[in-house]
Amino acid sequence: MDPQLIFNGVAIGSVLALAAIGLTFTYGILKLSNFAHGDFMTLGAYLTWLANINGINIWLAMLLGAGGTIVAMLIAELLLWKPMRDRRATSTTLIIISIGLALFVRSGILLIWGGSNQSYDLPVVQAAEIFGIRVPYYRLVVIALAIIALIILHFLLQNSKIGKAMRAVADNIDLARVSGINVERVVLWTWIITGVLTAVAGGMYGLITAVRPNMGWFLILPMFASVILGGIGNPYGAVAGALTIGIAQEISVPFLGSQYKLGVALLIMLLMLLIRPQGLFNRG
Repeated sequence: MDPQLIFNGVAIGSVLALAAIGLTFTYGILKLSNFAHGDFMTLGAYLTWLANINGINIWLAMLLGAGGTIVAMLIAELLLWKPMRDRRATSTTLIIISIGLALFVRSGILLIWGGSNQSYDLPVVQAAEIFGIRVPYYRLVVIALAIIALIILHFLLQNSKIGKAMRAVADNIDLARVSGINVERVVLWTWIITGVLTAVAGGMYGLITAVRPNMGWFLILPMFASVILGGIGNPYGAVAGALTIGIAQEISVPFLGSQYKLGVALLIMLLMLLIRPQGLFNRG
């Protein structure tokens, strides 16, 4: 097994991990299979790029991109998801709305910024060679950023009041409401955390590839595969699933070619649904 491909897979898996956590949050807490998630990731990447090319440091640009993505997600919550919850819309209705929202966001990006690939205004850094593995600087940065984000998220979920409230709502929303938990506040924080993770994932993906209008749409299948593999609603499982999907896609390239990466993610997702539908890290 080529160590170079494994390293590349870990870098892609790190991006998928942050995005997949946001996806599993929206399903676990809001019961929403959000097919617009990938396009919000694209929006975060474009907002990061826009700030960066206007002279803002890339790390601050990512924060600004995250802020803009949070605003967009909260607008969608106010105009779409809250009214649908109040009307007790079915899961099928929510999926169709999310696909429509995905098309709307992607079309807006194409209208505003066009269909060309964009790149951040960053210096070119020579790749290092470690133990025979070619290690591009920005892929290493992506892995480090993902680890830092996951550590922060872990402490937030385990030690903060909002983290405990989010877990309670995910377990049983009616019991959480009866217990005095402000469910609407939890929903708000779910979108804020999801927005940050999604935008940072988009910004990170732009660091190692390019910023493209369809980048998030092509990642939505690997994201769902990661969530299903790890267990729907389990953020830690989503991380493990994302790394597995990322590595599996990369090591398949010498055998199948890069054009079949999505097929590998789909195959893993289908096998998991057939063998263990609850995922690797969920009981049942």
